[in-house]
Amino acid sequence: MDDLLSKLITEKSILVTAGAGGVGKTTTAAALGLVAALETRRKVLILTVDPARRLADAMGLANFGNVVTRVDISGFAHPHPHGALYAAMLDTKASWDDLVARYAPNMRVRQEILANPIYANISGRFVQSHDYIAMEALYDIYNRGEFDLIVVDTPPSRNAIDFLDAPERMAEFFSSKLLRWITAPYRSRLVAAAFKPFYQVADRILGSQFLAEVAEFFMLFQSMYEGFIERANSVAGVLRSPQCSFVVVATPEYVPMREAEFFLGALKERGLNLGAMIVNRSLPDYLRDPHARRAAGSMVAEPAKLAERGFAGADAKVVASVLAEVGSTFVDFAGLAAEERSLLATLSVEPNRVLRAPYLETDVADLPALARIGYNIKSADISTRGNPRK
Repeated sequence: MDDLLSKLITEKSILVTAGAGGVGKTTTAAALGLVAALETRRKVLILTVDPARRLADAMGLANFGNVVTRVDISGFAHPHPHGALYAAMLDTKASWDDLVARYAPNMRVRQEILANPIYANISGRFVQSHDYIAMEALYDIYNRGEFDLIVVDTPPSRNAIDFLDAPERMAEFFSSKLLRWITAPYRSRLVAAAFKPFYQVADRILGSQFLAEVAEFFMLFQSMYEGFIERANSVAGVLRSPQCSFVVVATPEYVPMREAEFFLGALKERGLNLGAMIVNRSLPDYLRDPHARRAAGSMVAEPAKLAERGFAGADAKVVASVLAEVGSTFVDFAGLAAEERSLLATLSVEPNRVLRAPYLETDVADLPALARIGYNIKSADISTRGNPRK
């Protein structure tokens, strides 16, 4: 196992995997958590948002949600498990309900919020809801002190830094002009008179009941403003603490790598700790071997000549055709490996912080496959910086 990876899983309390959608954040988070449970005596939790069915099955979790479930890793003999592995899938709606129960000033407000039709409809799709609630859940679990290591799979997002700013954006929303504008007519008769022409039109389009429910919902939510602000500051403190490190995940393609580069800059700007950058689905090292590339080139250039050297009993033309096809495929993949190396060389990150996770020929369908990814994460070769084609 790479020394950097060993350091992260033994010394940190929180590892946050982040990156653009579709780069394998969830699989990487699960692989890191599994290796940590196998290699250390730590109690490890994988907190994920929405794992693919195959990944949930791989962890032996037919159905799971906010309830923490233990993952059976007793089947591993080599290595014999030293720690314990748990998993939980973030249920956004249930987590929001818990948040309302925690911050509501009294039972009446709590019940009115939970019963409000607007809340019931949008609590799962609220502004920054997935991102904000992920940070809330992390903070809550971390404060309980039940786990030695929490590996967080961040929500899929078009903008990979959304979850970093979610607490601040939520606080800004609760103090925004829009919110005051929506609720003002219900707070003051004088203001209500001024807004009357607008509301007469809006009533005909949306219905007065709908407008009243919207205003009531936001007025009730504003009663929890102080709790949200305090919590947002606490979450930010945990993310910036030495016990928390971010693991940026990308694939060896231009767009994901550029998004990762942007995210690396965002971490630095916010004073957050980069643990590692992992290039997922990385091609194997033998594709970069110059001797192998020359052999593949010979198979493409002189397949008939190579076919004459052996393969007794086989049709020479068929053998030559197979050799040419195999050699051509190898050359194509070697070209992709060279492109991958070129992309790595453009990263503005310390070389010793870049790791590669292997490309697997099949889907990750069980724990051994996850372990294979974790144990085969290795330092990336970006020594060609400045001359990536070499």
